[in-house]
Amino acid sequence: MKRIVALLGDYYHPKEWSTAALNMALSLLNKEEKLECKIIETSQIQEELSKKPDAVILFKEDRLNPTDENVETWMTEDVAEAIAQYVNQGGGWLAWHSGLASYSIESSYTKMLKGHFEYHPVKHAQVKYTSLEGNDLFGPVSFEILDEHYFVKVDEENTNVFLKSQSVDGNSIAGWSHHYGEGRVCCLTPAHNQEGLVHEEFIKILASTIEWVSGT
Repeated sequence: MKRIVALLGDYYHPKEWSTAALNMALSLLNKEEKLECKIIETSQIQEELSKKPDAVILFKEDRLNPTDENVETWMTEDVAEAIAQYVNQGGGWLAWHSGLASYSIESSYTKMLKGHFEYHPVKHAQVKYTSLEGNDLFGPVSFEILDEHYFVKVDEENTNVFLKSQSVDGNSIAGWSHHYGEGRVCCLTPAHNQEGLVHEEFIKILASTIEWVSGT
């Protein structure tokens, strides 16, 4: 049995939506009862990392109160270093949508990801997600959803880009993965809206990335 820990939801991303998507993805993988998932709070992350789960899924931005004048964040450099060390020693990490957002570019965490969120247009658009030809690590992908189109900056030379995104606002990278020390890191930019999160084709790639980072 593989053990997964998940941190889900923030001010702009209802926890219920990502929980529903995660449960759908896990149901695809759990036909042989091979995964168990524990949803935790940020205050529990270092304790849970010390228990060496097979993978951690992060769908939560760093800002706790993004609309306030004095914005607080949860990921200290101590936490970021603990995450990087956990992965380096063999853990798996999936940075999913807001798990890429508002974290310090100079932190151990962002350096481990080899990429970060830069911006998204104010208006949501129809975004087409397509796998790169010849890159079938997570299977062929082609689907279109109304989404918050994430534009990201990625160190393409030192990671494996497997998913691209396209909308009226332009093109970007939507998924990349690499080994980090003894561990595995995967970054996935979709999806923001409830309908996109439970889209059948998105659930398939979410399940595939969870399977990869957890070594299932």
